[in-house]
Amino acid sequence: MTASSGLLLALAAGMLTLAGCSAPLAGPDTVVFLIESSPANLDPRIGTDAQSEHIDELLFDGLVARDAHYRFIPALAQSWEQPDLRTLIFHLRSGVRFADGRPLTARDVAWSIDSMRNGTVISPKAAAYASIDMVKTPDPYTVILHLIHPDNFLLTNLSTGAFGVVPFGSGRDFWHHPVGSGPFRFVSQQIDQDVVIERNPLSWSVMPHIGRVRFAVAPDAITMALELEKGSADVAINSLPMDALPVLGRQPNLVVDDAPGSVIQYLAFNLRDPILRQVRVRQAIACAINRRLIIRTLLGGHAQPAVSLLPRTHWAWSGDVEHYEYDPERARQLLDEAGYKPGANGVRLHLTMKMSNDEGTRLVAAVLQQQLGQVGVALDLRSFEFATFYSDVVRGAFQMYSLRWIGGNEQPDIYSYAFSSARFPPKGANRGHYANPQLDKLLDDAAESEDMSRRRADYFEAQQILARDLPAVNLWYLDTVVVHSRRLTNVVPTSSGSFTFLETAELGARAASLRQAALHKP
Repeated sequence: MTASSGLLLALAAGMLTLAGCSAPLAGPDTVVFLIESSPANLDPRIGTDAQSEHIDELLFDGLVARDAHYRFIPALAQSWEQPDLRTLIFHLRSGVRFADGRPLTARDVAWSIDSMRNGTVISPKAAAYASIDMVKTPDPYTVILHLIHPDNFLLTNLSTGAFGVVPFGSGRDFWHHPVGSGPFRFVSQQIDQDVVIERNPLSWSVMPHIGRVRFAVAPDAITMALELEKGSADVAINSLPMDALPVLGRQPNLVVDDAPGSVIQYLAFNLRDPILRQVRVRQAIACAINRRLIIRTLLGGHAQPAVSLLPRTHWAWSGDVEHYEYDPERARQLLDEAGYKPGANGVRLHLTMKMSNDEGTRLVAAVLQQQLGQVGVALDLRSFEFATFYSDVVRGAFQMYSLRWIGGNEQPDIYSYAFSSARFPPKGANRGHYANPQLDKLLDDAAESEDMSRRRADYFEAQQILARDLPAVNLWYLDTVVVHSRRLTNVVPTSSGSFTFLETAELGARAASLRQAALHKP
């Protein structure tokens, strides 16, 4: 056993064990879905936190949707065309109605976009539509967008999950009782307690089998696990400690389903730092990390090594890039070449990594500290409350940090947002201040070109440049892990960790019999 694997096993040994207990199942036609926090705002024009966006995706529709390869497919728009680089024409489906019965027309689409742009609602999403000059609606089923400049990412920002059409006239208080056209409709919300939605009988797309879903806020992961075990909750997604999953999987009333995910963990460097601006040092750090060991032990096998920010199934993903497998000897050689020879105590250099005080993050950081120490890099760990940590990251007050991309890496614009020299904060997320004119040129060309093969070639080359220069190390894609009761069947996890599996999931035989008994109760 290596020193690294010994540390991992020791860390895992002290984690959660669950005590057996029993409790009655949830209501016969209601799925109790545990979430970590209350959604901040269920107005799809405003809410950007994960809970808001995941629930909004069930309540609202975008103009387009995306398939498994992140290509665009029809949604509210049954077709669209782009006669020139600055014009998009959408042809809406006829007969679509909001959950309250009102017809959904081009006027509603125009209002949904314009109300974010003109300040009717104060929206953090407004910048995503800055390329739009005006929205025209020549008839009830046609929407024409005239653009100030070409914007290849506008369709992404008009797709279900990122965008939702609201009724004309919806104002700033719309979040109190949101009304959409999705498969479910809003019932109620109690802040910090729950959100209740139910099947939308007017849905134009999918008609869910589930009658009602109660999203219950659980205060912590241990409570969440116990609620699932005793049967008072039905499902949780990507919110339980990895070491708890085998314990839960052995419970007779529970199932653990997982699928390859798109959420990616990465390690970022500050390239203004005199040590980390040297590419050999960054490459050495990548070679010193035994990702496969961390995935197998600390993450329970629920992750896949990553070589790109984009999900593996994405149309623009490329694996034809420099790979950094675990190779401590190569790491030492690179550090030698960079001029960092080991001292008498074996230490070559000192670095500091900032992180949040989340337990899972701290465990991973402790293992990185041990693995880098084996090649002579002394890593000092400093943990903070998330708000403080994230503030430092945005300000560039770090040498190294690790975070996750959730959803943002499902579109190739992530490369501009995170690595273009035009996107230093506050204009973007190039927090390490990486700059490469060749990369900038490729990304600009991809953003302006209509030719998909040309755009793909640009992104392939961009991925090769980033893998060579290594302004950040792509560590692993976290699997989407859904823990659910056996009464909930046909659960198909999505790579993004969305809640859309509720659109096709079903309640099992026991739930059906309970439901029938309730219906015939005198």
